[in-house]
Amino acid sequence: MRIILSGKNIEITDALRDQVYKKVGKLERYFDENTEVYVTMSVEKNRHIMEVTIPFNGIVIRAEDSTDDMYITIDKVLDKLEKQIHKHRTKLSKKIRSGAFKYEKPVFSEAFEPEEVDMPKLVKTKRFAVKPMHVEEAILQMDLLGHAFFVFINAESDEVNVVYKRKDGNYGLIEPEYL
Repeated sequence: MRIILSGKNIEITDALRDQVYKKVGKLERYFDENTEVYVTMSVEKNRHIMEVTIPFNGIVIRAEDSTDDMYITIDKVLDKLEKQIHKHRTKLSKKIRSGAFKYEKPVFSEAFEPEEVDMPKLVKTKRFAVKPMHVEEAILQMDLLGHAFFVFINAESDEVNVVYKRKDGNYGLIEPEYL
């Protein structure tokens, strides 16, 4: 695995870097050596935030958490990632490295019991007319509807886009990128 570490508003010390490489490196049991793991650490006020993103084989696994101590945050994020991997084990088993689940004991979590959870099902399909509009108009429409996201055709690019409300109160825009 290749770990790509970056920081925002934080100086990543050697001790912190070593801790990230040591802990994140344990996820190597699930992925092959060519997998890239993006780790972003940041500090906002007293919150130490860590985000880990692992794109591989057409899917993305991502976890984020924050505490008042970066070392605790590292443990919490990796615990979340591992739980996601184990929860979706049957779906991921074809994409993750073979033999990744030969050890049932988790690396980061206390021994958690795999939950027998019914997988969510698609229960509703909604169709609606989309009209070309500018991003600002789409944000206004989303706010007027009280939704967390809004799908529209971007008048400038003539492509389907999504605007969404972020946790920090700002907005995000999702634009398609065709491979």
